[in-house]
Amino acid sequence: MKRFIFTLALAVSLISALSAQVEGKAIGVRFANEFNGGELTFQTALSHSNRLELDLGLNHWSDTNSGIQLTGVYQWVWGLNDVATGLNWYAGLGASVGNYTSNLGVGFVGQLGLEYNFNIPLQISLDWRPTLFNSYYTYYGGNGLSIRYRF
Repeated sequence: MKRFIFTLALAVSLISALSAQVEGKAIGVRFANEFNGGELTFQTALSHSNRLELDLGLNHWSDTNSGIQLTGVYQWVWGLNDVATGLNWYAGLGASVGNYTSNLGVGFVGQLGLEYNFNIPLQISLDWRPTLFNSYYTYYGGNGLSIRYRF
């Protein structure tokens, strides 16, 4: 429980520090096949074509099997306005750290996705996020659907 509180406090601190620096943020949920409980997701722009995505995943399989994972991904974003205004694709690299049934797991992640920004402050994205060299598995390719509020 102490690890959970520490990880949650760390995530909130990082999000607060980043949100004070750059406009172009989004917050929402990511439904992913690697997390039964889903993830809270936050994006902040670092420049016109780069951003940081932080995701906090919570999972509870049974009374003895649960976990929490924090993932950070640096993303490059390219517009597809020739196809549709508001459509982008992105790729990124990052890392994840998590606690599963009292065991610490660390991994490297990649991410490839497609997003659509509506005229209202709503963003929907589909992505593929493979995780490599996690202490629980050598490779895992997770798919996700994210819905975010842009501000």
